[in-house]
Amino acid sequence: MAGVAERVRAIGCAFRLCVLSRARALVPQAGGDGEPMDSFDERRRGFEAKFVADQDMMFRITARRNRLVAQWAAERMKLTPAETDAYAKAVVQADFEEAGDEDVIRKLLGDLTAAGIDADEAEIRRALDEQMVEARRQLLESR
Repeated sequence: MAGVAERVRAIGCAFRLCVLSRARALVPQAGGDGEPMDSFDERRRGFEAKFVADQDMMFRITARRNRLVAQWAAERMKLTPAETDAYAKAVVQADFEEAGDEDVIRKLLGDLTAAGIDADEAEIRRALDEQMVEARRQLLESR
């Protein structure tokens, strides 16, 4: 599991570096020849910088949500704290397989079923929705 954790950390770091470098490039600045920037360009760059910041926040919220829902599933499977931590990292990693939540749902449903826990897709989707609210709350409070 150490390899998975390192890959998740590396992907997260690379994403943040990309977002930050893109955001820096979008910060309105005076032209090199001293001419002020056009107000339309300033607005466009401001909107682009906000979009980048919003995408970064959504990435963080989704990763936190996946961690929280993994902890919910691990509790149902009666995993130890160490197993829960490793499982949460595996669920976060599973989200990088394809766009959307289907990869996470598939993993959670498969793992719960394999552990003999009666669960269905609707229950997992409800847990994802509930944990999304909690993840957003946690990240907004930590700002």
